[in-house]
Amino acid sequence: MRKSFLICVFTCVLAGTSFSEPGEVKERKELSQYGITWTFDKPVKSGRFITGDWWVIGPVTVTKINPAPGKADSSQMGQVKKDNFGETSMINDTSMRNGFMVVEKCYDSQGYDSRTQPYDASLSKKVPYHLEPNQSIISTISNSDIAADNFCKNLMWDKEKRVQVSLKAAAVLTCLKEEPPGNAFRPSYAGNEKIIYLEKDIKWELLPKLKSAGTVPSWDEFERYFQRPWLDHMCNFGQQELNPWENQPNYGREYSRIISIASMMLSLDVPKERKKKILIGMIQLGIDLSGCAKHGGVWNMGGGHSSGRKWPILFAGLMLGEPKIYDLPSSAVFHEDAQTYYGKGWFGQTVLWQLIRHHGPRAPYEEKPPSSWEKWDKTSEAYRSCCNASGWIGGALMARYMKAIKIWGHDAFFDYIERWMRPDDPYKSARKGLARPNEETTAFDPFVTAMWKANRGSAPNQEMSDKNFKWVWISKTSEGWAQNKKPQ
Repeated sequence: MRKSFLICVFTCVLAGTSFSEPGEVKERKELSQYGITWTFDKPVKSGRFITGDWWVIGPVTVTKINPAPGKADSSQMGQVKKDNFGETSMINDTSMRNGFMVVEKCYDSQGYDSRTQPYDASLSKKVPYHLEPNQSIISTISNSDIAADNFCKNLMWDKEKRVQVSLKAAAVLTCLKEEPPGNAFRPSYAGNEKIIYLEKDIKWELLPKLKSAGTVPSWDEFERYFQRPWLDHMCNFGQQELNPWENQPNYGREYSRIISIASMMLSLDVPKERKKKILIGMIQLGIDLSGCAKHGGVWNMGGGHSSGRKWPILFAGLMLGEPKIYDLPSSAVFHEDAQTYYGKGWFGQTVLWQLIRHHGPRAPYEEKPPSSWEKWDKTSEAYRSCCNASGWIGGALMARYMKAIKIWGHDAFFDYIERWMRPDDPYKSARKGLARPNEETTAFDPFVTAMWKANRGSAPNQEMSDKNFKWVWISKTSEGWAQNKKPQ
């Protein structure tokens, strides 16, 4: 058994374009993107992937990065706020700002900014840096004041339109042995195998063509959400106070919400060109996450922290016709799977939810009547209602339409979504006067709720995976999968 406190990787930061034409391939001594500039010891052959990220033909030597990685000039940080549990991952440490990393394995630490813990100085690379083929570097820009706009503030309620994070921006620079085709996706920033996938191989015919229901969100806004790399290197409490606020959401709930909404937008019967940028961004995210999963990535933290990582991986593999993208090691555990399982609930429900971990191991609680719930049982129920299934709905519906249930490989996830979204309540009398949570029957986002109600009934029938497991604590420090029989 292994502990689930690992995480993933990084690449490099540049200023520039997004989802662009590849542009001219030529020798350059400097490359810039997203406010970061890399300088080399001599001109290097370079070009762009379809995401706008740069590649170089190596080996190359990076002699300078601006803004420069290193110790902070002062202790300027801003006021640190603690969460509802009186905690923060941040400390006033000036050791590193604007750090860059090469991620060969996923860690529970990072080397970008010493204010967010756990920080590991050994992960912070230094210039000059000799970059070999099949390596990627991730460069970052640190915030001076940790208070920042929420990346997806338009989706947030007033009290969460601002966040505190260490990083402002990040980007990926990939070193290759030879020039890639002009329509290539960027390889994952994780690991030392740079597999090239091509836009021409996208299986557009797999996307459903559904009529829109509800108000479709802004296409421009969602294109921006997928413009830059999302870093997923340290799946623990600290990541939400590290993530670059110009690149990605800082909390798993919003991570999965963006994936859920984007999935429904991609399911619409609109011209291909309208979908193209979001589709490329979703596929690129899946490629990155696949690389992370194959190099130690684990996403089964408690609460709502690590939602949303599995569906982009499966989606990318399906859309590119590349099963090896979602052929993952057993060590890659996902939040949605670890939290859902089969059992006998207190009011008769047969597919259940569990918190797994939060300030230590948490026990299943839905088997017990609420009259016997202890403090952490009540906290578990609060997280069930606030931060999880309502962000999973769009991804689950898209997976049904793309006949992905079997390759997902965890039937309880889909059955739990059915329980959550079921409009009637067959268990009403068994609840003995306790109301069904108001959050059930809806997604966080009205567009997703409307799409589910309009289209769930028409989703194709398909074979289930018959893979039924429950994530369990074997001891206080060891956890893993146990057989979990599905009720007949």
